[in-house]
Amino acid sequence: MKQKSVAAVTLGCKVNYAETSSIVDMLVSEGWAFHDIDDGADIIFIHTCAVTGEAERKSRQQIRKAIKKHPNAKVLVAGCYAQLAPEQIAQIDGVSLVLGMSEKFDRLHYPEEPDQQVCDVRVRVAPVEALAVAHVASSLISQPDKGRTRAFLKIQDGCSFGCAYCAIPLARGRSRSVPLATVIERAVAIAEAGYREIVLTGINIADYHDGQHGFTDLLRHLEELDVSRIRISSIEPQFLDDELIALVAGSTKIMPHFHLPLQSGSNKVLKAMGRQYDTAFYRERLLRAVSSIRGCVIGADVMVGYPGESEDDFEAMYRFIEALPVAYLHIFSCSVRSGTRLFREIAEKKVSRVVSAEASRRAKRLAQLGQQLERRFASSFIGRQLRVLFEEGIPDGEGRILWSGYSENYLRVQVKIDDSAHGVSMRGVEHEVFIDGVGEGLLLQGRLVF
Repeated sequence: MKQKSVAAVTLGCKVNYAETSSIVDMLVSEGWAFHDIDDGADIIFIHTCAVTGEAERKSRQQIRKAIKKHPNAKVLVAGCYAQLAPEQIAQIDGVSLVLGMSEKFDRLHYPEEPDQQVCDVRVRVAPVEALAVAHVASSLISQPDKGRTRAFLKIQDGCSFGCAYCAIPLARGRSRSVPLATVIERAVAIAEAGYREIVLTGINIADYHDGQHGFTDLLRHLEELDVSRIRISSIEPQFLDDELIALVAGSTKIMPHFHLPLQSGSNKVLKAMGRQYDTAFYRERLLRAVSSIRGCVIGADVMVGYPGESEDDFEAMYRFIEALPVAYLHIFSCSVRSGTRLFREIAEKKVSRVVSAEASRRAKRLAQLGQQLERRFASSFIGRQLRVLFEEGIPDGEGRILWSGYSENYLRVQVKIDDSAHGVSMRGVEHEVFIDGVGEGLLLQGRLVF
């Protein structure tokens, strides 16, 4: 009997990547082969994103590309776009099955034989109101060699905040958490598979609750694991409280790194967005973390062109960010999503869109500021030592291996190692590196410290 095979394409956030890996793991553990997408497979799993209109366009592009390149494969589509617009995706000729947020984890939707029909009904998507369980998910465990030294671990799903612009709660439902025991069990499996760093992911991870256990309780349990690093991904500003700051400041395993969404530096726009803080609160929390945690690095999400955002609002945001000790920015132009409160406000003419060209100009200007901030932060480590967890090495063509990895505060660092003198792989090894300079793409260049 021919061995069944699966390939996957993932778009969007770390949560999607963790979920894709868990679905692939489910099949691999039953004897399926995991193929690279270029090689094709019996089933091609495409995990879509819907955070912006551009994300949906790229999702459709990947679906059509897979169908065209692998006409004999069964193409299964899941993810936020699949949850929000299943019938639209089902109309794409060549799609075999569209799976909702819960259905994609159901083994029954994956055929036992490669030539078996996937399903009589092409759409299997439960309404978002029915999403009551947070499925645990993580990077590959059965084949860790397919991954890297960092593993994503999903601990929470959904969001109950209801920001005016955000469609993610429409796709993933209200906030719900993976039971503590299940998180720990999966984390132990990740450690036993050889990963050295666990990156906690979710839609609103610091909103984690399992009975009396909150986010900091979970972190304390994870600190007991046999891993070198625990990294917190994106958390909302209101969850960066004194307890969490103190825990990270006193920990040898929780990395001094927060991604702290700002979205706007204008209080007027923050209020319109439905964000639960103002600029003064954001600044106070950020400065408290930076002053309390040694080597703390903070990055921020920023949105430009929010409907109703004036030039004065943008200038206020620019000046606000310019004065903050942030290390990097992720910049987005506002994408109005159907079904959101913002969509209704525009339809009712309560607010007007920012002209596209103006939003692009603002995004470009903010991106330039972001590059300045990122270079300033990276350059501040020249002449200093960083502890780096190495992930991958590539030959430089001159008898050396260029090994790169991430520092504790999430700076990417590269060293050159003579291959004949150091034949042992550096993958998964933590080592002190002296930083000599900043290379192309803000990649820090350094040398091992012995």
